[in-house]
Amino acid sequence: MKLFLHQLRNEQLIFWRSREAAVFVFFFPIMLLLLLGAVYDGDYRGHPEIDYLVAGLLGYGTANTAFGGLAILLVVRREMGILKRIRSTPLPSSYYLASALVSMLLVFALQAVAIVVVAKVVYGASWPPRPFSLVAASAVGAAAFAAMGVGLAGLIRSAEGASAVVNVVVLPMAFLSGGFGPPSRYPKLMQDVAELLPLKHFIDAITGILLDSEPVTGQGWALLVVAAWGVAGLLLAVRAFTWEPREA
Repeated sequence: MKLFLHQLRNEQLIFWRSREAAVFVFFFPIMLLLLLGAVYDGDYRGHPEIDYLVAGLLGYGTANTAFGGLAILLVVRREMGILKRIRSTPLPSSYYLASALVSMLLVFALQAVAIVVVAKVVYGASWPPRPFSLVAASAVGAAAFAAMGVGLAGLIRSAEGASAVVNVVVLPMAFLSGGFGPPSRYPKLMQDVAELLPLKHFIDAITGILLDSEPVTGQGWALLVVAAWGVAGLLLAVRAFTWEPREA
């Protein structure tokens, strides 16, 4: 445990000292909130539009951080030979990978709190009516998307292409799933495609908790779909993830 905590501390220091990672992973969803919040200032289906936006950006933040951020991190370190060298040190590989996962989840937790607080202070959004349910649902989503991120890292072949691949996956998924606002005005085909995506179901769960004050137990189907995607990502990671550089 001492080794794990030591490595977790190192992961946090490395993340926050990397300005590019901090801006892209942590601050970008908050920047989107500040920009889009100036547009979503009315009501939608009996709720303030800003509350819908908060739910969507919590979902987008999960995908951007736990999924995209982790995938990029692992690919870059793999291609730089860092993962290969780690395996020759006394630090167990499982501890290293777990510390990277937990570190990114901590970043997401801080980001989620920042989104809720900024939305309340700047735009008067509502406080979460069921904070424990929100935390529980967010934990399921973050864990599932982290597993998918490790799986995606196994498919990306180069450090140069990591960011491009992640953005091609995350941004369209977030748009279709309602990450940037209610998707009810989308064409039916786009809504049908969104139903296949894990982020759509995760945002649905967060929306039910934030806007309708539903308990996390009422989000069983949506979170089950998200968890199933997480299991699929984990199985892909077991099959495709490697500690050796692909382009060495």
